[in-house]
Parts: sequence; C-alpha cells; structure tokens
Amino acid sequence: MLSQYLPALIFLGVASGLAAVLLLLGTGLGRWLARAPDDAEKRSSYECGFEAFEETRMKFDVRYYLVAILFIVFDLEIAFLFPWAVALDSIGGFGLISMGIFLGILVVGFIYEWKKGALEWD
Repeated sequence: MLSQYLPALIFLGVASGLAAVLLLLGTGLGRWLARAPDDAEKRSSYECGFEAFEETRMKFDVRYYLVAILFIVFDLEIAFLFPWAVALDSIGGFGLISMGIFLGILVVGFIYEWKKGALEWD
C-alpha cells in the first residue's frame, strides 16, 4: 500500500525541501549580497508619491460594488455563451432550456443594476 503513495511522497518531500532552501537562500543571501543599505525611506509606505492624509478605513460608495456586480454579470454571460454556442448542436433542447434559465437569471441581475442606478454616471 505504501508503494502506491511513494512517488507522491517523494514529490512532496522534494518540493518541500526545495521551497525551504529557496526561502532560506532568498532572505539570507539576498540581504548579504545587497548593494544598497536598508533604510527607513525604502520601507515606508508609498502611495501616489505623498503621505496619506485621510483615514484609510473610509466607507466606499455603493456604486463601486454595483459596478463590480455588473462586471460579473456580463463577464459570466460572455464566458458561458461562447462554449454554449460552439456545443449547441450536441446539447440539444436541454442545453437551450438551461441557457435560457441562465440568461433569465442574468437579466434579473441586469434589471437590479439598472434600478439601483449603476448605469448612470453622475
């Protein structure tokens, strides 16, 4: 029974050993061979060239989330329509009904976005 798992265990051991060696060499050897000294300016937070002057935990407008939902609706639609169109001959009526239900759900999501005003850019 152990002989069946032996190749997987060898692979896991080699991968873990290689990861450990690369992590140790990457952190220790990289700092030792670095040309520039480590200073506080390099480790400071950088955002658009200046220090943050507002609280970072501010609330976002709900329109950002609505745009994300809108993207998902259209992205999923396109991602599933191409393979469906290619395989339409082989899947028959069941595939047509399934895609109709799927597109109906997406239309409900689109109507929700429209009613919430995600398509209006004020």
